Amino acid sequence: MPLSKQRLKQIATTPDSEIDYSDISALSPEFWKNAKVVFPQPKKKVTIRINTDVLDWFKKEGKGYQSRINAVLRSFKESLEGQDH
Repeated sequence: MPLSKQRLKQIATTPDSEIDYSDISALSPEFWKNAKVVFPQPKKKVTIRINTDVLDWFKKEGKGYQSRINAVLRSFKESLEGQDH
């Protein structure tokens, strides 16, 4: 469930000294040894025709429906990679 603008503002203005980290284990230097910065791939704007019922199904979940469509298409693409068509 998305956070309200009021709650996001409250979180953003809370000083670090007031945040309870007791339920989060510390990360060891070993964790950071192999960490990599991964930048998201650029996206290309396209026009695509999608059946109304399919688009409505994605939109009913709210903001981010285009990213969800992209995630489904990526998953499908990755499931077929390496297969002969």
